[in-house]
Amino acid sequence: MKKKIKFFIGMVLVFTFVPYSFAQESWEKARIQMVEEQIVAYGISDPLVLEALRTVPRHEFVPEEMKELAYADTPLPIGYGQTISQPFIVALMTEKAKVKPQDKVLEVGTGSGYQAAVLSAMGCTVYTVEIIQKLVLLAEATLKRLGYQHITVKWGDGYFGWQEASPFDAIIVTCSVDHIPPPLIEQLKEGGTMVIPVGPPWSIQSLWVIEKTLQGLQVEDLGAVRFVPLTREIREK
Repeated sequence: MKKKIKFFIGMVLVFTFVPYSFAQESWEKARIQMVEEQIVAYGISDPLVLEALRTVPRHEFVPEEMKELAYADTPLPIGYGQTISQPFIVALMTEKAKVKPQDKVLEVGTGSGYQAAVLSAMGCTVYTVEIIQKLVLLAEATLKRLGYQHITVKWGDGYFGWQEASPFDAIIVTCSVDHIPPPLIEQLKEGGTMVIPVGPPWSIQSLWVIEKTLQGLQVEDLGAVRFVPLTREIREK
């Protein structure tokens, strides 16, 4: 199973897709199909993760012109040089973060708000940081319109995490870094888990699962991914 997952992640870099047709099927059926064919088939088994992906309407988190591709097996652009991750990657990162109901989770890179919605649907309290202010406003509006609760969005530099709300049971970083930000390690609870893509910007990175233990950090490399890089300064007013 581990080799299968690694191969699949690598395929993210070269994937081509055929869009779903929604003339004959509902969004709900499309989500169920997505989970069965793209998530379960490649080894994701956490029932909370699977149920969240079956219920969170991914098509509400993509631009209007992308809605028919919302449940396709690919990342999609959401504007401002950012993307919503491939469904499998969202599922994998969420499962590997080992989140459970009542956990407090930090997300670095709010983007469209989809990952935050998935975590909220699993019963987590979510703190999510985004450096592009227009995406902050869009994500907040979408999450509010859809009724997701226990999510707080902040405009800021995700490198520094969210000190005031720490410590966190889990941290999910949805943009790549060339090193692990020390503030994120400090804000992770002992026994907590961070999932983060590490490597050079605009290139191939490795998806790391980091567990904080009494003995130090334990790292598992899940294989090759490609994420947009973490932006280090607030550049919009």
